[in-house]
Amino acid sequence: MQLARVGHEVKLWARDASHVEAMIDSGENSRYLPGCPLGERIEPTSELGIALEDADRVLLAVPSSAFAGVLGQVGERIGAVRGLAWATKGFEPGTGRLLSESAREHLGPSIPLAAITGPSFAGEVARGLPTAVTVGASAPDFGRGWAALLHGSSFRAYYTADLIGVQLGGAVKNVLAIACGMADGLDLGNNTRAALITRGLAELMRLGAALGAEGRTLTGLAGLGDLVLTCTGDASRNRRFGLALGRGGTPEQAKKSIGQVVEGYHAAEEVMRAAERRGVEMPISEQVHGILFRGWSAVKGVKVLMEREPKAETE
Repeated sequence: MQLARVGHEVKLWARDASHVEAMIDSGENSRYLPGCPLGERIEPTSELGIALEDADRVLLAVPSSAFAGVLGQVGERIGAVRGLAWATKGFEPGTGRLLSESAREHLGPSIPLAAITGPSFAGEVARGLPTAVTVGASAPDFGRGWAALLHGSSFRAYYTADLIGVQLGGAVKNVLAIACGMADGLDLGNNTRAALITRGLAELMRLGAALGAEGRTLTGLAGLGDLVLTCTGDASRNRRFGLALGRGGTPEQAKKSIGQVVEGYHAAEEVMRAAERRGVEMPISEQVHGILFRGWSAVKGVKVLMEREPKAETE
C-alpha cells in the first residue's frame, strides 16, 4: 500500500485464492486491514507467476515460518528481478539462522538482499499515519534504492549496511514484548515495564555484539524504536499474547485468543538457540522461553529475574 501510495504499480500475491477474490471484490484487505482501501495501483493475485511477471523488485511480507518455503518458489521464478527485500521479522525456525542466511542459500551469493524493519504497526501504515523505518541491505545502493522507493510524505525510510543488526532487532524485540505483556498482565506496574525494556535492550545488544551487529543499529529504529513500540502498543500481537499469559492463560489459549501468527512465540526458541551457541547471557529471553516451552510460571519468572545477583549495569 505504501509503494502504491507513492506511485508504483504493485502486484500483491497471497496464497489463499478466496482471500484474493475477497480483496478484488471489496477493494480492501477486510480480513486484516478493514476500512483501508488498497487503491487502484494494487492488483491482487493468487498466482505467484503472474505476480512476478515483469516485476523488477520483490518484497516478501510473510511469517518467518513460511519464509524459506516462499523463497523456494520465488527462487525458481526470480529471473531478472534485481534483488530481494523482505518485511518479515524473525529467525529461520529450527536453526536460529537469520533470514538473510536462508535467502543466500536459496538465491545464491550475488543477489542483493534487504530487510525493511522498524516501529511500524501495519494498520497505521495502511492508514497513512507518520512512520519511520530502516532498510538494512547487503549492498549500499540496493538499500538506498529501497529507501527511495518507499519514501513519501508520511513515510520516512532510512538505510544502513548493517543487515545483521536490523534483522536481529526485529526478531528479538518480539520475545521481549511477550515479557512486557506478561508483566502488565500480572499488574506489576510501569516501573517493571521500563526495567524490562531497558534490560531487554541490553540482552539484544549482547547478542548483537556476538553476531557482528553494530550497536548504533540496535539503539536506532530497528532496535530500540521497534522494541518500545512492540512492548507498549496494544496493537502488538506479542504484547497481547504476553498479557493473556500473565492473566493465567496457557500458551495455547493465548495463541488462540490472538488468532494470528505470534512471531515471538517461535522466536523465543531461536533466540535461545542463538544465545546458547555463542555463550550469551539473556535472562529475560530465557524466562520467556521457559514459560512457553518448559511449563515455568510467569509469576515465578519475574521473581527469578528480581532475585538475580547485583552486578554492574554496563559490562
